[in-house]
Amino acid sequence: MTGTGRRPRGGPPRPLGVVTRGTTNPNRLRRVDNWIAVHCADLLRAAPDPLVVDLGYGATPVTAVELRARLARTVPDVRVVGLEIDPARVAAAAYAADPPGLTFARGGFELAGLRPVLVRAFNVLRQYDEGQVRAAWETITDALAPDGVLVEGTCDELGRLASWLLLDRAGPHTLTLAARLATLDTPATLAERLPKALIHHNVPGQPVHAFITALDDAWQAAAPYATFGPRQRWVRAVTAVRDAGWPVRDRPGRWRLGEVTVPWAAVAPL
Repeated sequence: MTGTGRRPRGGPPRPLGVVTRGTTNPNRLRRVDNWIAVHCADLLRAAPDPLVVDLGYGATPVTAVELRARLARTVPDVRVVGLEIDPARVAAAAYAADPPGLTFARGGFELAGLRPVLVRAFNVLRQYDEGQVRAAWETITDALAPDGVLVEGTCDELGRLASWLLLDRAGPHTLTLAARLATLDTPATLAERLPKALIHHNVPGQPVHAFITALDDAWQAAAPYATFGPRQRWVRAVTAVRDAGWPVRDRPGRWRLGEVTVPWAAVAPL
């Protein structure tokens, strides 16, 4: 991260961070968007100004456009602002703007002086050192509206494998793993897409490694259920993990989508 975040006289805060690679694809973030639309809808509906920031949307504005469309189904007055450090990307996104519901601006971790209820930062911190992650979290969450949250994570190029954390000013609360079950070979491949705060801790002796190993073992044991389709196999695997003592959140209806969510405390690095 670069810069101090001090506001120049008469101007917006200096953008904090570095330009991302910008890789993006349509529907790449569909899984996390749909999760946000379910789990954060009440928070957005209760806000006087349901402002959402898509932080580091990339070389094209498609993910911000999709986020606004998906959230508007349950929060019609939602406002999405796409933020990018690279001014060329902001200029290139102008054609997709649909104010007041969707706009684009230059900004980084300081959120350009905005006070959003929710920030989605996907594939942003992956290029940073692990030691920089908590400072980035704190900068973002300090800028949130009261009770605001950050959804921070990563995914593969097509969005078939993904993971994300839900955080607020107190720190992380949950970890969610998500996969396109029709193409999932083994849950162990999700380890490649863990958030930066966890990816280097996927080693024996660490809780996140134990969780992914338990999920992978349960997936292998549930192989006979593949006859009924990958969803039934996944639900059986997640059920087995829960029954083994892991504090799995949500109900089978969410599991059938290829998701599994656990408290941060269950997977936090030792």
